[in-house]
Amino acid sequence: MNFKQISIAIYATYLTNKYGFKLKKARNEEEKIKLRYEYATILLSKLNITIDVINKEKIPKDGQYLLVSNHRSILDPLIVEVALQDSNITGSWVAKKELYNSFFFGAFTRNAGSILLDREASNMSKFFKDTKEVVKQGKSIYIFPEGTRNKTDNVIGEFKEGSRIIALKNRLPLLPVFIKSNAHDVLKEAIINRTENLSIQIEIGDIIEYKDKTPLEENYKNRFNIK
Repeated sequence: MNFKQISIAIYATYLTNKYGFKLKKARNEEEKIKLRYEYATILLSKLNITIDVINKEKIPKDGQYLLVSNHRSILDPLIVEVALQDSNITGSWVAKKELYNSFFFGAFTRNAGSILLDREASNMSKFFKDTKEVVKQGKSIYIFPEGTRNKTDNVIGEFKEGSRIIALKNRLPLLPVFIKSNAHDVLKEAIINRTENLSIQIEIGDIIEYKDKTPLEENYKNRFNIK
């Protein structure tokens, strides 16, 4: 790694942990949402990345949803947060246990109002109880149905059907979003070459009703004409 790469890595670590501490001190959910958005805009600006939202008019102005997105990079939650900035939709991310213990993301994830998903737990009752509490608070739930970052050459990875169970249990319509750009490649370009004026496209799809029995992956692909 050269000096520029090391400096951006150090800055990103500093910023993430700084906002992790700020989130811990936040007085209410509104302040947490504001801090999450502030963090996203600052870091993306530092990386010279802007977010281009396709079909922006399809973003509901308010309401509660299970937001489902494909997942290729560590930037994906930030991309989604920025895409929703002009709506009144706020939500909690479903986060893996590994993120809670991460040196880089741990403090931020634990304090940002995330829903812990422990895939090693003997049963999922605690997880589903937590999702219901989030919905009771009037918030949406954000999730990556692939379960982990897609590092293959396929446009999306296999969707886990657990996302549909969350939607059904909480009677949440699904809001599909598709990060069209390979955000991982854009991030590499930003860090390695420090290229300016980079852009990531995210597309908003039509709402999927929670009672829809079509497999979620099929529904998602249909919304974005993914083959």
